[in-house]
Amino acid sequence: MIITIDGPAGAGKSSAARRLAQRLGFEFLDTGAMYRAVALAALRAGINLREEAALARLVAGLRLEMPSGGQVFLDGEEVTAQIRTREVTSATSAVADSPAVRRRLAQMQRHIAQDRNMVCEGRDQGTLVFPDAACKFFLFADPFERARRRQREMEARGERVELEQLLREQESRDQRDAARDLAPMKPAADAVLLDSTHLDLEQVVEAMIAEVRRRGLGSS
Repeated sequence: MIITIDGPAGAGKSSAARRLAQRLGFEFLDTGAMYRAVALAALRAGINLREEAALARLVAGLRLEMPSGGQVFLDGEEVTAQIRTREVTSATSAVADSPAVRRRLAQMQRHIAQDRNMVCEGRDQGTLVFPDAACKFFLFADPFERARRRQREMEARGERVELEQLLREQESRDQRDAARDLAPMKPAADAVLLDSTHLDLEQVVEAMIAEVRRRGLGSS
């Protein structure tokens, strides 16, 4: 059974998806980490992030592995920490605009989730990747709160950045996600919308658990 959680950066979908999976005894798929890994590979290869043909060749030959422990392996090398740098974050937006990358990763995501109970988070999980998912959520939050969360995450890693700059970058990313030709970020027609602006993680997860139970799904 597949449960999807989509939404913009900073809405809290990764934390919520991971916690929901734990509560239900499901596995968790962080699709954002997959796009970050492709971005890291593109940066290392010196590829122009706007060259569709080059990105298509790159992603076709990549080997991505994501064990249940949360690590990310790129062609056998663990890159869990490397994919979280600000440089990779900036590059990920451009890489995610590539139709070839989105199609290839969607194919990989379906393969990973086949015949498994999994919570999958991203931006197109309930629309492009798993349109027939058993339960779909779209998590969103006030732009200022999302930027504040991102700032706190970066500060926890020792990175300092002005909130105003994060807001500008976030607005640009949101616009690109919404305008993308293939799988623009938007709620699936049958998704449950959740505003996390004034909710903590456990409150978000409890709301999701309640919906899952209402539908008679899951085991917790």
